[in-house]
Amino acid sequence: MRECDVLIIGAGPAGLSSALYAARAKLSTIMLDGSNPGGQIATTHEIVNYPGSPNDSGPGLIEKMYAQAKQFGAEFIREKVVEVDFSNSVKVIKTKEKEYHAKAVVIATGASPRKLGCPGEAVLTGKGVSYCATCDADFFTDLEVFVIGGGDSAVEEGMYLTKYARKVTLINIMDRLTAANSIIEKAKQNDKIEYILNSTVTEIKGDGIVESIVIKNVKTEEETEIFADEEEGTFGVFIFIGYKPQTELFEGLVEMDNGYIVTDEEMRTSVPGVFAAGDLRVKTLRQVVTATADGAIASVTAEKYIEHKF
Repeated sequence: MRECDVLIIGAGPAGLSSALYAARAKLSTIMLDGSNPGGQIATTHEIVNYPGSPNDSGPGLIEKMYAQAKQFGAEFIREKVVEVDFSNSVKVIKTKEKEYHAKAVVIATGASPRKLGCPGEAVLTGKGVSYCATCDADFFTDLEVFVIGGGDSAVEEGMYLTKYARKVTLINIMDRLTAANSIIEKAKQNDKIEYILNSTVTEIKGDGIVESIVIKNVKTEEETEIFADEEEGTFGVFIFIGYKPQTELFEGLVEMDNGYIVTDEEMRTSVPGVFAAGDLRVKTLRQVVTATADGAIASVTAEKYIEHKF
């Protein structure tokens, strides 16, 4: 059994930022994650919108964050958390290997975009396939873009992409869009947006970069392959079919809304001494910069909690 002041579950940008602030405050700080540090951003080829780090890569940015947290004494342990007990003032966190006791816990396990699961999607992620318009829209300036999904996020992100792309086509498996009527009406006024309904993408093809997609009509089962313009050689595929917060371990322990953890502005959850930061939290914008802000706030608030409680 090991004891610490702050234990952080997850080592993405939110967790690393939380570790930096906790360790810098001279709190004994442990990060637990079943994978290497990084989270979603570790698979991002290029980041252009993180303040102060233009044209950095996801792995490069994470490496700097990790080194900075480690410099102040934060300890990273690659162990997957399998059980937690938040019922007492001292929180108990168990991995397959060990048991940890902490005065405060920061949950930073993140959320991941829901995948189509079709051939080519994984290998071409970051090479034409994206799950974040704010992150990647600029790469598709004057190119054609396909947006998969029909909900609020898909339509809103599709409209955002029209600021960059010459044409945006929304592909939805249903015979209509499911976004709010106000959003749909606004999209219909945008002459850059076209629609393919009753359809789904069954394959994404390309040699190192997206070159074509195969679309299947779910009513007729007819398949059509759409190729990139010969001169352009590629187009964007943005997938917005929802996010899945990685919060199953905490169900029934802290207040949630559709799987997302509810916090106040200081990252407190419904359980004293338990904080949450990053994409798993109920919030309006899920970006690296907001995740790191959450992590900093969580640890500052945790420090104050520990001072008054212990």
